[in-house]
Amino acid sequence: MVTLTDIERESYKNSPVHRLDPRIKLFFALAVIIYVVSLPRIHEKNTVRLLSVETYLLLLVLFAGLDLRYFSLRILAALPLGLGIALFQPFLRPAFMESYTPYPLDLPFGLSITYEGLAFGTTLLLKFLVCITTVALLSSTTRLRDMVAAADRVGFPREFTLLLSMMVRYLFLFWAVLKRIKIAQQTRLFNIWNKDVPRKWVLEQIGHSISSIFIRSYEQGEKTYISMLCRGYGSGHEKAYYRTKIRTADIFFLFLSAGCIFYIHLFA
Repeated sequence: MVTLTDIERESYKNSPVHRLDPRIKLFFALAVIIYVVSLPRIHEKNTVRLLSVETYLLLLVLFAGLDLRYFSLRILAALPLGLGIALFQPFLRPAFMESYTPYPLDLPFGLSITYEGLAFGTTLLLKFLVCITTVALLSSTTRLRDMVAAADRVGFPREFTLLLSMMVRYLFLFWAVLKRIKIAQQTRLFNIWNKDVPRKWVLEQIGHSISSIFIRSYEQGEKTYISMLCRGYGSGHEKAYYRTKIRTADIFFLFLSAGCIFYIHLFA
């Protein structure tokens, strides 16, 4: 099981990818996602292009020295969502296509598969895979604190980065609180999948747990915010802790990645 601590521990490793400026990695992730999403919905070169980008991302994963087990589990945890959406596409007829070519396969219940629907489903799944890999690579090589600071420095709205910074500060705290609640329930033989217990009572206990975490988060947030105001938070001085300069290696990585994507788009 991959926990938040395992993910954050990966970001503290020392490799050339980890040492890149967080703003460069943020721009790289956004550029890859925008390029992947902007590809045509149905095109004969989509599969080759997307697999080539995925290969480049996996090479970066190996170059960063990330734990392949944790990285693979993170990809597999999110993959069923895209897989569930893509599996329906071969049986549908996309509205943006004028003509369809039926796949020579007899299916029950009057279902039929088209080549266009199969190509669209494959492209959709590969796009989802590349985007998830990009996000996982970014979060595995960049500390959450640095990622929020980078978003603030590149011009993200202050309200957005403030909410993210609060989430980063106390995400692990409430994860620990949730684990303690779960352990306490297990010591009392509480099992959500126990068929001998009425489902209404199980839902009530889950509701009590959620409300307890909500009340604790509200009270803790109010106390913490007042304490931070007393220590000068909000005056702008907190930004000075994460000021870094973009180096030559960062520019080289950005141009190398842009060149690889450009080459893949033209010659793949």
